[in-house]
Amino acid sequence: MTETTDAFIDTVSMEEDPGELFAGDSGTLDAEVRRVLVRLLQRRFLLAEKNAAQWKTLLANQQVIESRLHDLFVHLVVDHDRGIAYKRQVRSAELDVPVLLRDEAYTRAETLVLVHLRTVFQRERGAGETSVRVDVEEIEQTALTYFDPTGTNLATRQREIRAAIARLAKDGLIEEVSEGRYRITPLVEVVLSNERLVELREWLRTPGAEVVVDEDPVPEPEPEPDPEPADDTPTPPQDTDLFTPDEETAR
Repeated sequence: MTETTDAFIDTVSMEEDPGELFAGDSGTLDAEVRRVLVRLLQRRFLLAEKNAAQWKTLLANQQVIESRLHDLFVHLVVDHDRGIAYKRQVRSAELDVPVLLRDEAYTRAETLVLVHLRTVFQRERGAGETSVRVDVEEIEQTALTYFDPTGTNLATRQREIRAAIARLAKDGLIEEVSEGRYRITPLVEVVLSNERLVELREWLRTPGAEVVVDEDPVPEPEPEPDPEPADDTPTPPQDTDLFTPDEETAR
């Protein structure tokens, strides 16, 4: 009588399979690589100066991480000169691409502050400064010049500008080094290219402006907001995506 082999394969416990990170894990990436992949999806940027270990892991495993993102129709951009990595939504006229990343608008006040920060950063870097800093009072006074000078609600404008500064700090574009004083980070060059800077300097003088900037992952479609009155709200100039990097960055 011949022996028969079992048609089923016994499951391997986690103790016997050290590559398995959790029960039923069928992934093939090491834990550190997975963490970098998740961080790229969760955050707008990965910065080398703040996340040295994860940056090193990214560079060592860039091809496989990029492949996993491509499976989600997402590009990976690694700027070695600035030490910045970020993602971009794949868009194609020939292919039906499900959108994982949504466009998010900066308000007029936030864009005004961003334009000023980018202008100062460009000027000071051109003069040889390696660490560009700016005072909150300077930001506020410059941004206020773009608003209607006949307006009477100065306190409201100031609150809008302070809120804009807080958001840009949260996004990592500026870092508070002391009370009321900020360091401008190289992220401003990625978020706002030279071409967009020139365009927005003129366009932002139009009342009611709002522009589209960066991209964030969303797990599912969000409900459409109620339409805003369009009687005095201008249309942004074509291709005003502030998050489009310079051609040099994209290479």
